[in-house]
Amino acid sequence: MAVLARDLLAQDSVQATLDEISAAAVRLVDGCDAAGILAVRKGRAVTLASCGDMVQAYDRLQGELGEGPCFDLARRKDGERVYRIGDMSQPQPAWQRFAEEARGLGVGSMTGVLLYTDNEDFGALNLYSRRSGAFGKDIETAGWLLASHAAVALASARTIDQLEHAVETRHAVGEAMGILRERHQLSEEDAFNVLRNISQHHNIKLRDVAQRVRSESTEPPA
Repeated sequence: MAVLARDLLAQDSVQATLDEISAAAVRLVDGCDAAGILAVRKGRAVTLASCGDMVQAYDRLQGELGEGPCFDLARRKDGERVYRIGDMSQPQPAWQRFAEEARGLGVGSMTGVLLYTDNEDFGALNLYSRRSGAFGKDIETAGWLLASHAAVALASARTIDQLEHAVETRHAVGEAMGILRERHQLSEEDAFNVLRNISQHHNIKLRDVAQRVRSESTEPPA
């Protein structure tokens, strides 16, 4: 954990810190196959960081249904700040619709810790395992420490909207780079330089350039 703390301090942005926390949970917690940080703002779920394919599917499901362990934690203002689902295949009366649809997503058990923040938004660090019974009370210390680092990182960010915007920008740029690499046989570095040069030369935001490349790739040929 001391090494992790130094690594987190060395990150150059809030987003990089949250990404490293998610990755660290997978590395450090036995049985953890995926981890992510979910924020809920005015009932809308926002995935701020993820390590593992299943994370965004679970976050999206909770957002669509408006229920699930993260939403339930947020409603307990002075109550429990940790949840645990030991076996996803068993009925979950507290989150019946969520559990029914979640069973098919490949997760056997999950646990999470609510993040303490000073604003109206809240977040949770969520850990997922493909097998049931993966998370016991013995992992709560690691979960609390990781969640505390995430809460500190979120406290240094001005708004959840800014973080969501950064995530969307990163995804857009990544997809645009992939299109350029496939279309013109470019390296990853060269593809990014093309986007950056267009942005600088035409004074257009990098995200807008990336979105233009993405939209043009879906247009039918003239």
